[in-house]
Amino acid sequence: MKAMYAISGSLVVLISLCLLIPVVGAQESNKVEVVSAAICKNVVELEAMDVGNRFSNSVPRLYCFTKVVGASQPTEIVHVWRYGDIERARITLPVREASWRTYSSKAIQANEIGSWRVDVLDASGNLLETIDFEITQ
Repeated sequence: MKAMYAISGSLVVLISLCLLIPVVGAQESNKVEVVSAAICKNVVELEAMDVGNRFSNSVPRLYCFTKVVGASQPTEIVHVWRYGDIERARITLPVREASWRTYSSKAIQANEIGSWRVDVLDASGNLLETIDFEITQ
């Protein structure tokens, strides 16, 4: 009878471990990766238009377009717009599919000449990508 309990106990432990594996695997596989990111003047039908890394200060608004892959469940990414070292905007965007395109936009003031960047973060705040660009006079 004792041997039966030992086998049953081992079997319960083994089944429990097997049930945990998909949960752990799902968490690890929800790692989002940026496959493309760009600063552009417009987004049309989820495609970046007029992409560049230098823009005139006469541009009224710019867009940060991002394509991510790897989400096994809904999550978010964050676009952090920085002028020099100053955070100018933080925009949280949903990611609802394994391959997802999304974008944010930022109005550019004529006096905001110089170096800019957008940091793309995952839902945990980890840096996924940095896109540098410049506003010129």
